[in-house]
Amino acid sequence: MFDHLQIYVPRERLLVGVADLLLAPLAWWRRRRPVAVPARVLLLRLERIGDLLMVLDAVAAAQEAWPSAEVDLAVGSWNEPLAALIPGLHHIERADVPWLTREGMGLSWRQLLARARQWRTRRYDLVVVFEPDIRTNFLGWLTGAGRRIGYGTGGGGALLTDALSYDPAAHVSTNALNLIRRAAGAGPLPTPPTRRLMPDRTAVAAAGAILAGAQPTRLIGLHVSGGRESKQWHLARFAEVGRALADEAGATLVLTGGVTDRVMVDEVRLMLGDRPVVDAAGALDLPGAAALLGRLDVLITGDTGPMHLAAAMGTPVVALFGPSDPARYGPLIDRRRVLRVQLPCSPCGQVRLPPERCRGHVPDCMDGITAEVVIRAARELLRETRKQATPAEEAH
Repeated sequence: MFDHLQIYVPRERLLVGVADLLLAPLAWWRRRRPVAVPARVLLLRLERIGDLLMVLDAVAAAQEAWPSAEVDLAVGSWNEPLAALIPGLHHIERADVPWLTREGMGLSWRQLLARARQWRTRRYDLVVVFEPDIRTNFLGWLTGAGRRIGYGTGGGGALLTDALSYDPAAHVSTNALNLIRRAAGAGPLPTPPTRRLMPDRTAVAAAGAILAGAQPTRLIGLHVSGGRESKQWHLARFAEVGRALADEAGATLVLTGGVTDRVMVDEVRLMLGDRPVVDAAGALDLPGAAALLGRLDVLITGDTGPMHLAAAMGTPVVALFGPSDPARYGPLIDRRRVLRVQLPCSPCGQVRLPPERCRGHVPDCMDGITAEVVIRAARELLRETRKQATPAEEAH
């Protein structure tokens, strides 16, 4: 039942399917006639850091498709500093939806509906909903835009004027570009720039201050936190990789992460011994972190937000993938090495709720990635960057 929905939990699929039946009459209520060339466009991307960074190409494509339009972007407050680094946006809207925030920290549904009604006053001609979610489609419908484009496969297709199917085999970026292509009625969209974020002088200065004591050598970043237990690699192997690359390349190791990563970062730093290290964990805000990542010669990381942030800054990435599918969530940069092991159960996609056998330890799909393979991948990228300007050199 409700096979059109890409919702894998049977109970949730049933609830959303019933909601779809009840919402069907709304498809024709308050519909305005769409305009041929929109003057005001709202893009909805309310999810996490990596989710925003994976639709930067689509944001750029929207700006290219409607160069005279005011293109606004709605994000969660956690992404507002990053959204401010995207060139060409007219306005940034903030909406902390309750299903993506910690309990009690987001907007209540009453506040969220009031926020959506404020969006109605902007009289958007077009709303693009990048998330396959019935709740976000509902917010798009509340804007009253004459054209509302999104995915119907997460529910709420009746709330859209154009409901596309989300392709689970394609990259998030590809799916997002398909929405813009549908909205623009165009053929191939322009190739996006390699660097798609522009940190301001304050962020660049903050990153420079962190690196001020670094030796004038190559900078190799280690982001040792996987963000979730199911994506965590061995800390001892991160340290083994760092020691090998520092010794053979004469590089300075840059440890990145947030305040909550401090225990893991300290453990890796201890295992690095007397190699030159810059500890940047918890020292920078998101714009500063973007500027710092843009200075690295390579970043070694799991499937994390910093992986996408480094790619958006044009920094080569060695990305370690376990339960998540790199075909859907891989870094969007040519200079990359995506490492994973092929197991019968991977990629399972069960990042938030992994199987019982994968809990409490590094799961097999991450354990199978050896330090030797990571070292070899980093060497290859470092050799490639010698043949062309590094991100730091391009910035100066």
